[in-house]
Amino acid sequence: MVSKERVVEVVEKEIKPMLMAEGGSIEVVGVDEKSGTVQVRLLGACGTCPMSMITLTAFVERVLRARIPEVRKVIPV
Repeated sequence: MVSKERVVEVVEKEIKPMLMAEGGSIEVVGVDEKSGTVQVRLLGACGTCPMSMITLTAFVERVLRARIPEVRKVIPV
């Protein structure tokens, strides 16, 4: 099972600082602990960037899955 607290910790410490360096941000909207699905909202420059889906899959999902193997999927909301 995926712990929402652990997801928020990884996002706040590892992912958000990198996005903020580019003028963006991220918010964890929800975590389905059983399915391993994490819902996030990209904010700031990331919210309107045409590359946001690449950021989501190539960076956000990759980092979360590396740190928390139970994470199966990251989806934007």
